[in-house]
Amino acid sequence: MKRKGCLIAVILAALAGIAVVLAGGMFGSASIEEDTAFTISSGSSLTSVARKLQEEGHITSADGFLLRAKLLGGDEAIQAGEFALTPQMDQGDILAVFQSGDVIRRFITIPEGMPSILVMERLMAEELLTGEVAVPAEGSVLPDTYDFERGESRQAVLSRMQDAMTAYLAEAWPKRSADTAVDSVADAVILASIIEKETAVAEERRMIAGVMSNRLRINMQMGADATTIYPITKGKPLGREIRVSELRDPNPYNTRAIAGLPIGPITNPGREAIAAALDPAETDALYYVADGSGGHAFARTLEEHNANVRKWRAFRLENGI
Repeated sequence: MKRKGCLIAVILAALAGIAVVLAGGMFGSASIEEDTAFTISSGSSLTSVARKLQEEGHITSADGFLLRAKLLGGDEAIQAGEFALTPQMDQGDILAVFQSGDVIRRFITIPEGMPSILVMERLMAEELLTGEVAVPAEGSVLPDTYDFERGESRQAVLSRMQDAMTAYLAEAWPKRSADTAVDSVADAVILASIIEKETAVAEERRMIAGVMSNRLRINMQMGADATTIYPITKGKPLGREIRVSELRDPNPYNTRAIAGLPIGPITNPGREAIAAALDPAETDALYYVADGSGGHAFARTLEEHNANVRKWRAFRLENGI
């Protein structure tokens, strides 16, 4: 009896093996040689996708793939998008990833302090996106890295960037310090945009914010060169020295010629610059100038500031800057 049971088990195993072989021959097989991005256009049928898979050499038989999908693939429809195919996949895996909608995600980065005209240019330069996009409102984009999929519209990606800024401001504004010098979210973004342009040193942001806040409280000109440059280039590098006539131009952005905040943001500030504007350092400094280290020397009085300026000029002369 025991020997008879063993014989049945052997026969069943053999039949199962034969079934696998027959199925393999009936369905064909996957033949992906290397990691590949495979695109399914919107509205594509499973038949057209199977033909494309065969034409590109990823499966041996479109008809076999379709038969397998009909018998074993379930009822889920395939999704449009760009999918990752790997050599480890069999035909079932290929169909499953198409049905899951697990598309390849691409990434685009907007760094802190990138002005809106450059945000637009970066979006337009991304060849995997589609459609046109206008220059967004300055200060409306939250610098960050955003994912997208091939064929997505540029406007959709931009909208996510702007929604992220709106969400962050809604979160940050209620947490503002009593020491902040701004009275509205809009003014916070304007001040943060200046802070973003005034220092590249993360540890200095709150100190710069403290100086700028002190100046705002006494209606002293903020004196930020970046606000002079912005109406000339829309935030792009000026590429030359600022002219005296430009420093004296009383346009609504130029804080070298007007007191108070400029009329609008001069770039897209990041989270840390916004946080600094909403929670400035406690300081009595009113002045700062570059110190040659990448940071700034801060001063309470004009006399101290002028001494720091002389040191900066000597540094520039000594180093040929």
